[in-house]
Amino acid sequence: MKKIAVILSGCGNRDGSELQESLSLLLAIDRRGWQYQCFAPEGFFEVVPHVDVEETEEEGTILDIEQRDIFVESARIARGNILPLEDYKPADYDALALPGGMGAARNLSTFAFDGPRMEVIDSVADAILETYRAHKPVVAMCIAPMVLAKVLGRYEVELTLGPGNNPPSDVARSFGCKVKACGPMDVCVDTEHKVITTPAYMAATRISEIFDGAENMVEALAQMMGE
Repeated sequence: MKKIAVILSGCGNRDGSELQESLSLLLAIDRRGWQYQCFAPEGFFEVVPHVDVEETEEEGTILDIEQRDIFVESARIARGNILPLEDYKPADYDALALPGGMGAARNLSTFAFDGPRMEVIDSVADAILETYRAHKPVVAMCIAPMVLAKVLGRYEVELTLGPGNNPPSDVARSFGCKVKACGPMDVCVDTEHKVITTPAYMAATRISEIFDGAENMVEALAQMMGE
């Protein structure tokens, strides 16, 4: 039975792991009869409201900046079954997966703040590099391929960040990546480097497209692993 490690980045599309993408990924893994284990780094992030709130001093509605722990928030998605990312060992798993959500750009990396000057936190970069060097697949959804672009761009990996040209794609190219335009349910498969990506909400407008994209990504992963 294949076992997939999944890196979460919090809980919520604006400041953590996108819930619909995360659950579609976990469901697609489970429907193949595989197992998954969720991981998350530890550390605090600034909460972003998930409803539109007008903040005006005159009305006294300015919100204090709230901070939460990435690991604790990720546990909400994993129903408490989560391990610190520092415990991840590629030898124990068949592949590594990253769902999307702005947590990938805010918590796993600094792309949301620094753009092309972005950095990836050490534990995430280590997990990706160690998996890549172990010749095991790495898969990612939505904006999470930007994290792969920063870590693996030197190897000229091919990935997708949605349809056509967009600023994230331009940044990925500047890191050395080949970028493929894909629709919401399409999958970009880099067989040579064992990297599989799908656009998810970089292109999708419906949750059904998210699920289909996740299913297609896991199907491509199964073929890559010889199933």
